[in-house]
Amino acid sequence: MKLLLPLDLQFFAGDKTEKATPKKRQDARKKGQVVKSQDISAAFLLLTIFLLLYFWAPSMLESIFSFFHQSIEKNMLIDTLNQDTVMEIYSQSLLEMGKIALPILLAAMVIGVASNFFQFGFLFTTEQLKLDLKKMDPIKGIKKIISLRAIINLIKSLLKVTFIGTVTALIIWMNFEDVLSLALHSPWEILTIVASLTGIMGIAASLILILIGVLDYVYEKYEYEKQLKMSKQDIKDEYKNAEGDPKIKSKIKQRQREMAMRRMMQEVPNADVVITNPTHYAIVLKYDENDMEAPKVVAKGTDFVAQKIKLIAKENNVVMVENRPLARAMYDKVEIGDFVPEEFFKAVAEILAYVYRIKRKI
Repeated sequence: MKLLLPLDLQFFAGDKTEKATPKKRQDARKKGQVVKSQDISAAFLLLTIFLLLYFWAPSMLESIFSFFHQSIEKNMLIDTLNQDTVMEIYSQSLLEMGKIALPILLAAMVIGVASNFFQFGFLFTTEQLKLDLKKMDPIKGIKKIISLRAIINLIKSLLKVTFIGTVTALIIWMNFEDVLSLALHSPWEILTIVASLTGIMGIAASLILILIGVLDYVYEKYEYEKQLKMSKQDIKDEYKNAEGDPKIKSKIKQRQREMAMRRMMQEVPNADVVITNPTHYAIVLKYDENDMEAPKVVAKGTDFVAQKIKLIAKENNVVMVENRPLARAMYDKVEIGDFVPEEFFKAVAEILAYVYRIKRKI
């Protein structure tokens, strides 16, 4: 039983039950993995084009007639063809074709960009363009074909065909008299009726596609969140990578402490006095009246460090003065590199005066 417990803990630690961290989401976005529904983009694109065609058809018709007028009546009557006339015909034809197609193309481009922008914002990445041999694995391809996602896509396709077919059938049924009377109308009237019905069916089908696209977006978001889920071990590993391995961090901190200790100990031989507890605390002071406004704490320590400071001071003939209250108070309030605070001036001045008297005697 004792042997099974760690394995069980390891098993549960590998379950992807946790929500994705911001870093995981950012990394996925950099790879081009975002929530996106192709149906929403296609639906809004179709809706825009059908609305544009439905309401802008008269203007388009005038442009089409102008184009044919230019091509048949004017161009066919040109007596001589040369380079200039050919270029003129080409330019005029492009201009007339542009009047017809350019508004539709611009609208399609704007809607295509806007529909994607509103789904996942601005994103530019080349990760999806990189060659990935794993995508060419036939086994994975077969798994995709028989996967749950493939079944969902099949259901979405059936829903599209069913709903769009039902809506178009209803529109034809509602205008059944007009459809039956087409044989009684002139070609121009037939074209007008068919174009009107086609536009209405296209707009209705686009609205149905938008509804399906919204449902598809909800499903895509669910799948996206599911794929991004992390195990507790994944979160720990990410934290280690972001913050650094705790073992390595502790070694770095230990190395930094050792370097700081060595620098501190190098200041002791040049100090003026060491104020001791005498056993637990040691405060090392240095004062140069020409360069310093007040005495400066160049080193301090407790217990083992204090003993080492006193040993180095003794080897270098640095005066040591015992003052328990002062040593304890300065250790708590003054850091290495700080000048002695004003509250300790009097006590420190007395000690330095004592030290200078000893040095003069020596």
